Parts: sequence; structure tokens; C-alpha cells
Amino acid sequence: MDLQLKNKKALVTGSTAGIGYAIAKQLAKENAQVYVNGRTSERVESAIKKLKEETGNENIYGLIADFSNSTDIENLIEQLPEVDILVNNVGIFEPKAFRDITDGDWMKFFEVNVLSGVRLARAYFDKMITKNWGRIIFISSESAIQIPDEMIHYGMTKTAQIAVSRGLAELTKGTGVTVNTVLPGPTFSEGAGDFIEKLAKDQNKSIQDIEKDFFQSVRPTSLLQRFTSTDEVANMVAYIASPLSSATNGAALRADGGVVKGIL
Repeated sequence: MDLQLKNKKALVTGSTAGIGYAIAKQLAKENAQVYVNGRTSERVESAIKKLKEETGNENIYGLIADFSNSTDIENLIEQLPEVDILVNNVGIFEPKAFRDITDGDWMKFFEVNVLSGVRLARAYFDKMITKNWGRIIFISSESAIQIPDEMIHYGMTKTAQIAVSRGLAELTKGTGVTVNTVLPGPTFSEGAGDFIEKLAKDQNKSIQDIEKDFFQSVRPTSLLQRFTSTDEVANMVAYIASPLSSATNGAALRADGGVVKGIL
């Protein structure tokens, strides 16, 4: 299927690995002009090289920015003042007992996971409206709906992303701009993979055993009963980024393997 993304200019934040990288790859396969983002030049350059090799698309560029630093974000916007597609993927997570989550932790998570997308949307939204076409996509999580008791601060930011996305969508009435949120479930991305590998080592178990235990005890409502792949999430995002998804706006779309036990 042709997603009609040829020459569309797309920025994917936090895209040197994991879900972000998979999204950048899928958009590049559809011949979009893709801007990869990471915190270091080494990571960004490595991702660009790999993406070009995997997709054959030479229109892949890099932007270095740490989204906990507002100056870095301002510099990124100066370098890329306009986009057709904005994928707010960058995010941090850390399992931590509620009593141990400091004020600094709360602020850091909000700054990176929520304000990063707010700042970029503020920079690009009006230009999309003027052009009468654009896509803004927030990568949230099933944790936005089922707040994990092991990282409440993370869940809070994922819920906030849905609220921001829906509010922005209300401002697109009668235009060709859409704003949506995608909610992955437990996904075997770089960060999660490292965490799982550490658990396996600490508990002297295989990764397969850790995965089985996780879905039996931590996410028992999963219908998939395995970790989602980054490509499975990226497939959903690529469609939502395309002109073909014009009737989908203001939605929170789950790619969660059925973890959220509900019909809405």
C-alpha cells in the first residue's frame, strides 16, 4: 500500500533507537524526508547511516537535542522551522517506588515526556494550519490508562500527552491537520530490552522466562502475551502519519497487544 508520504517532511524525536527508530525507518521506507533526533552526534550519525542502508532513502537528516534542555529545543526549531509530520516520541521511564519519587523526578519526567511535545507542537501547529495539512502524533503508552504503580510519575506524563493531543485536535476543526496519540503496550525496545536483560541476569533466568513471568504477574490482561515489537508500533504510526488517515483525529489509538481491558 502506498501511504502517500513521498517528500513529506517528518521529524521523529528520540529516534536513534527503539520505537522512534522503527518509526523513522517506516517513514523512510515510504520515501518521506526524515529527520532523526538524538542527544549525541555519534548516535544520530549512526542511526542515519543505518537507516539509509536499510531503506535506500538518502533523504535522512539528523538533529541533535536533549529534550530536558529548552535551549536545545529552540536550536532544533531554528534548524527545522517547518515540518509536515511531527512524531513526539522522545521519553524517559524509570521504575521507582512512589515514596522515592522526588519533586525533581516529577519535574524532569514532565519536562521531557510532556513539554517536549508541547514546545514542538507550538512551533509547528500554526504553520500546518496555514498549509491546511499536517500530522502531529504523540507516542503515549497503555500506562496512560492503566497507571503502573511501579512508576506513577511516568504514567502521569503519558496521560497528560493524551490530554494535550485531544485539546490540540479540537483546534483543527475543518482543516487537513490531525492530532492523535498512539498507545503502545509493553514493547521490546532498547530501554525495555536493557531492563529485561538486567532482570534476567539478576534473577539468573532466561529472557524468555522473564517475559513469561512479566505477562503472568505484571501485565496479565495482555492478549498478545508477549512484548510488542517496535515495528508493530511503527506500522500504526506510519498509517496515522499518512493522508490515508484523514478521518482519524483526536483519537487515542492502542497498539498495546490488548493489555488495556476495555472496549474504548
